[in-house]
Amino acid sequence: MSLQDDPRFSVRVEITVPFHDVDAMGVVWHGNYFRYFEVAREALLKQFDYGYRQMQASGYVWPIVDTRVKYIAPLRFEQRVIVCATLQEYENRLRIGYQILDADSGQRTTSGYTIQVAVDESSQEMCFVAPQVLLDKLEEKR
Repeated sequence: MSLQDDPRFSVRVEITVPFHDVDAMGVVWHGNYFRYFEVAREALLKQFDYGYRQMQASGYVWPIVDTRVKYIAPLRFEQRVIVCATLQEYENRLRIGYQILDADSGQRTTSGYTIQVAVDESSQEMCFVAPQVLLDKLEEKR
């Protein structure tokens, strides 16, 4: 079973689009989609006890080094959406895939991914393999 097929490494978060996220026409500004990804990413990381506080406590920070978003249909003020986040890679980097679905119809409105790498907080050096603490956390969920 791949990570994408394993529900232990996926999460779904419901969000209602707030007024402050939209433009004068009631459409979500393109940069706010990354905020929705962030809400789902944090929920996913907490699911295996490696949220941002645990990352920092473990001695690593995980900056985003690459990201992509594909806008399929616009999101609008007060629209209820489901943001799905799935762990896709973890051996050398964290790659998390996202889909945003309309909560009522199930229609996919957005897809994308983020890539994060581990950086040793004390030396500020990028790690080319995942730190053992991440591997241990993931193994606990298997």
